[in-house]
Amino acid sequence: MLSASPRLTRLAVLAVSGSMLLGAASGCSTTQEKAARQQAQAKHLLEARAKRQARKHGKSRSSDKQGGKKQ
Repeated sequence: MLSASPRLTRLAVLAVSGSMLLGAASGCSTTQEKAARQQAQAKHLLEARAKRQARKHGKSRSSDKQGGKKQ
């Protein structure tokens, strides 16, 4: 039965380790990209909510003024 040479074994271990490191590095960048997308979406939602609230408060103020005139 043939046994693997120490040089071949080291090469195999390095190849497996390298592929694991590359996989982890690509996973990190994917996570960072996902976090950036979520942050951008949250910013967009907060801006939209602020605009809706500004419009809502603007309308309620104008209706208060009209209500005061009617009385």
